Amino acid sequence: MSKEEKKSGLSRRDFMKGLGVGVIGTSALISSVSKCAPEKPGPHGSVIRGPGKEKIVLTINREKMVLEVEPRTTLLDALRDQLGFTGSKRVCDRGQCGACTVIMNGETVLACTMLAVDAEGTKIETVEGLADGDKLHPVQESFVQHDAMQCGFCTPGFIMSSMALLRSNANPTWEEIKHGVSGNLCRCGTYPHIFVAVDEAAKKMRKGG
Repeated sequence: MSKEEKKSGLSRRDFMKGLGVGVIGTSALISSVSKCAPEKPGPHGSVIRGPGKEKIVLTINREKMVLEVEPRTTLLDALRDQLGFTGSKRVCDRGQCGACTVIMNGETVLACTMLAVDAEGTKIETVEGLADGDKLHPVQESFVQHDAMQCGFCTPGFIMSSMALLRSNANPTWEEIKHGVSGNLCRCGTYPHIFVAVDEAAKKMRKGG
C-alpha cells in the first residue's frame, strides 16, 4: 500500500470494488426505468416506434394486408420480402433509379426511400395491380408491343410513372412524356421505345381501351 493510500485509508482494490458496484447499480437503474417508462410522443405529436417489430396494415392494390415489420423496414422490403410483390425492383436502393416506383394516393413514390410504417393509411398501387386478370392494362400492352423493355429491371417503375402521368394528363406531349418518366433510368437505353409506348397507351386510354 502506498503512502497516499495509507493517508486516505482507501486502497486501489477497495476503489475498484466500489467503482464496479456503482456501475452495476447504475445499469440496473437505467434498465428498470427503460422498462417502466411509457412511450413518449416524438416531435409534432408523432409516436416514437420500435425498436421491436410492430403490426401494421397496408392497403395494396385495393386489398388490406397485415404484416409485422421493424420500424426501419422500407416499404420496398415489405412489398418484396414479406408480401411477395416483386414487381417493384430493388436496383440502386438509394432513390436514384426509379425501379421501385409505386403509386401512393395518386402520386409516384420511391418505395426504397419510404418506411413501411409510414405507409399505413395510404392507398398503394404496384405493377401487379394493373392487369385485369389475364388482360394487361393498355400501358403494359404498349410496352410489350413497342419493345419498350430489354433486361426488364426498370420496366415496372417506368410503367407506374407512366400510369401516374396519364391519369393526370390524358393527352401529353412528347416533352411532357419525357418529363413524366424523367425520374426513371434505363440502363439498356430503351428510351425512344418507352416514349412511343407511353404515347400509344395514351391514345388507347382516350379511346377507352
